[in-house]
Amino acid sequence: QVQLAESGGGLVQAGGSLRLSCTASEDTFSHYTLAWFRQPPGKGREFVAAIRRNNAGKTFYADSVQGRFTVSRDNAKQMAWLEMTSLQPEDTAVYYCAAGFGGSGYSSPAPYYYWGQGTQVTVSS
Repeated sequence: QVQLAESGGGLVQAGGSLRLSCTASEDTFSHYTLAWFRQPPGKGREFVAAIRRNNAGKTFYADSVQGRFTVSRDNAKQMAWLEMTSLQPEDTAVYYCAAGFGGSGYSSPAPYYYWGQGTQVTVSS
């Protein structure tokens, strides 16, 4: 069973940047699509970005973050990252990394077996 742990969240001003990290406990991490979801206050969990299992894997982004966020991974390090730039108050949320066989449903939480505990990102205006 893969355990995931996010880090790197915090408080940042609008227009700022943050880099979130996701560390996996098992090398089987490399078998899975890795995704980032977020849950804004009072709202449901929403898709942010995903990257297929290869290091040079295809990436996918929600329209709301396209061009501002970049997802990457290094299977040898059992890590993934979400580089966030031009942050806005509406990006405020708890951010989760998840691993699973995303397939064509990569933007839905359902295909992801393993989840981290989340890291808070707060963007002030």
